[in-house]
Amino acid sequence: MAIRSAAPTTEPVDIRAQRPAGDGAGSGRRWPVLGAAVALSWALPLLLHTLSLDVVLLPVLVLAIASLIRVGGGLLDRLVVAVFLLCGAVMAFGLLFSVWPWGLAPVPGTGLLLSVLSVTGWLAGRRPRIPLRLRGSDALVLGTVAVVWRYFHHPLAGKSTADRLAYFATSEDRMGHFSYFDGIHHLGGYAFLHQEAAKAYMMTPSEAVYPQGYHFLLAWTDVLVKSSTDGGSGLDMTHRYLLYVLAGYALLCGTLVWAARWIGGPRLRGWRTAAVCATVAAVMMSGSMAQLVAWGFDSETFGLLFLAVALALLVRPAMARAEFVLVAVAALVCVTFVYNLYGVLVGLTVVAVLVVHRRRFAPHRRLVIGALAAGTLIAGLPSALSVLAELDVSKTSNLAGPMVIPDRPVFIGCGLLALAAASLPPNRRTGTGQMVLALVLGATAVIGLFGAWQKHTIGYYSYYFEKLTAAGLVIALVSLGVVGLMLQPAARTTGSALRRRAGLLLRSGIATAAALALFGHVQWGVPSGWGHPSAWYDSQMVKWARGEHENDIGPAAKTLAGRDMKGVDSPVIALYGDDSYLNLRATFLAQLLSHRAGAMVGLYEVYHVKIGGPAAVDEKEYQASLGRLKGAIASCPTPPTVLVGDRRAADRLRQDLGRAGSAATVVFAPLK
Repeated sequence: MAIRSAAPTTEPVDIRAQRPAGDGAGSGRRWPVLGAAVALSWALPLLLHTLSLDVVLLPVLVLAIASLIRVGGGLLDRLVVAVFLLCGAVMAFGLLFSVWPWGLAPVPGTGLLLSVLSVTGWLAGRRPRIPLRLRGSDALVLGTVAVVWRYFHHPLAGKSTADRLAYFATSEDRMGHFSYFDGIHHLGGYAFLHQEAAKAYMMTPSEAVYPQGYHFLLAWTDVLVKSSTDGGSGLDMTHRYLLYVLAGYALLCGTLVWAARWIGGPRLRGWRTAAVCATVAAVMMSGSMAQLVAWGFDSETFGLLFLAVALALLVRPAMARAEFVLVAVAALVCVTFVYNLYGVLVGLTVVAVLVVHRRRFAPHRRLVIGALAAGTLIAGLPSALSVLAELDVSKTSNLAGPMVIPDRPVFIGCGLLALAAASLPPNRRTGTGQMVLALVLGATAVIGLFGAWQKHTIGYYSYYFEKLTAAGLVIALVSLGVVGLMLQPAARTTGSALRRRAGLLLRSGIATAAALALFGHVQWGVPSGWGHPSAWYDSQMVKWARGEHENDIGPAAKTLAGRDMKGVDSPVIALYGDDSYLNLRATFLAQLLSHRAGAMVGLYEVYHVKIGGPAAVDEKEYQASLGRLKGAIASCPTPPTVLVGDRRAADRLRQDLGRAGSAATVVFAPLK
């Protein structure tokens, strides 16, 4: 591939949306129009709720926002920005939803959102208008989402809801995240605004200290999907939550492809677009980041998703000032509410935008900065409350735990390529080139300083360092849009339009195949040496599709859902075997299925209980486990039910607990 040392730039310093006739501030402000719009904003939710079709309000809200903003010349660009703004609005208005008497009820919430849109459009004098133009590279963005969804949903296909629990309960992290989702669903708002009531649904102090943005967003969405604030049984809720998480990772991969294309801008066309988009897709489909699903790092997944959209729109803010303020505030809210660690990167990027595009914002500098300051206060509210509550920032930052480590060579290589491309004179003179330089260098400094601090305080790189490097990988991948501008464009050819399009498709197809081979390890049917399968078949996403991430909790999960939780109205301790970690996860899952995960604060003693199965246990170990079990039982608000997988172990526990005066009910419950 030829590389150009220079590229013409047509990107102006002041990028503003052109106002068509009849789209100015003074046109269309007629009171009957406003009255009709507001009336429809409430009539439509009422009608759809009556028909139990509240889920239709999701596309209605997206299309309403898309019709009023003037960002992006294509349909997909406009819809991505509209969805992003909707997510930010839902999380921000969620502060209100959490304290008003209607909670997450579909009609009041969506009626308010539609009314705000109606009034905003009326004040701006904008008539609804959506571009219908499609780009060929839209297929790569949407195709990435479809392929990733296909691989991750494949092992669930044809299985019952109970069987799918094995893929839901792959880690404690996911079960913890589900408890926040479940609690918000029942409370009708953010847990940090209902802390005492929230303790029944999640392990304290999570209700006060953990970011809850995406949990709230999914709970609000689930209410529309169900057309009811009643989420149903714990089993059904875990199933829907798992589907939302799988969709979230698929959207993360597709969003990164879109973000790289957006940063490339209108100059990134033809086969160069295909090369950039396919490279990003290949890295996400074949790399280590697919482990986010298996490890249950759901909050990180959604945090990276919103980070990708936020950074792309801030790096190339091709929009008018009003839209920029909305996008910047949505970026601060979405990212900080979902994963506040990444909020630092968004904040630095917003500052860089104000510096790089200072001339553009000069006429309304105070208004813009004031609006961004107000948005920052809203975005920082949950984090501020968590610090004022029980969050020890220094201790939490150095926590240990399982880690998903981004591919270092890809992370470093793509970042260096982005620096090289952005530093070339033609790009360095553009706002996008300067923003890429500021973003990559700033992120490198943040990650480096955090790593140095961890080395100084604990002597090694820990859990949250790898979270930051995941954000670094996102930055490196979306910055490839600038790298694509340095590839040699196809020369203009003469001939029929059909011939030109055929040539474009051929070059784009070859570029896509090359990127998937180089970065996705796809060999396109060419055999490997010694008959070994290609590295693609050893990737984490393909392993998930083969069912290799279904762990040993499968039989316990199916037994709990299908038999042992029926008719039980008390906390449950599951001792299906002698594996204490399996017992802990089964006990955690039992609380989730009965909507009482708050009881797990004391029930974590089960992690030290190594009895319940047929294996012989020496008396010292038995007595130690019995003591821990008594402590777990004493922590329950009501006498629990103890499920024991072996009959002899159940009989002895029943006798020993009875002598100790325990009111727990011991039940022999062999695994199916």
